[in-house]
Amino acid sequence: MIELYNFVSGPLAWVAWGVFIVGSIYRLVTMYNLAKAKDGSSIAYMSLPFGLRSIFRWAIPFGTLGWKSDPLMTVATFLFHIGFVLVAVFLGGHVVLWDTAFGISLPSLPTVVGDIISFVVIGACAVFAYRRVALPHVKGVTKSKDWFALILVVMPFLTGVLAYHQVGPVLLMTTLHILAGEVLLALIPFTRLSHALFVPFTRAYMGSEFGAVRNAHDW
Repeated sequence: MIELYNFVSGPLAWVAWGVFIVGSIYRLVTMYNLAKAKDGSSIAYMSLPFGLRSIFRWAIPFGTLGWKSDPLMTVATFLFHIGFVLVAVFLGGHVVLWDTAFGISLPSLPTVVGDIISFVVIGACAVFAYRRVALPHVKGVTKSKDWFALILVVMPFLTGVLAYHQVGPVLLMTTLHILAGEVLLALIPFTRLSHALFVPFTRAYMGSEFGAVRNAHDW
């Protein structure tokens, strides 16, 4: 088990980062070329002011009609994304990894706070899952790849909580936690989670179309 842990936390981690970086560049370049080939005019009328306005509006909870129309989804979405970033970047164990691997020194969250945030993120994922089975308009468009993306996201948090609370063999759970995080990182560019890469551009595109072309708000 020690050998597996060393492999997962060492060479495999660099492979995951490499796949993520190369895959992200590939997806961004190919999507840009596809947009240019299919609708070159859309790139021509991209507007920085309207694009930034759209991004800013949608980054505020209940700042748009879209967010106001589904309060539960809005709360879950913002709690999930904020919690995801806080844990991934500022959790104590992760801060050590940032420093060891990249020489980046960051402040760390208190362990108890990180644990609470992890439970909040898991709860948000439960809300996402509930909507996919309980709401007809969401269930009707849910595909297997949506469930796969949700599982990818929740597994690092579940295994992290189990490892922290020593549920099961600690070394095994820690290894699974690291492995789950690496699988998530490597597959971000190739799954539904790629919206993390594209959302600034899609929001800027929509903001530009509505603001610069239609002279209307995009919320």
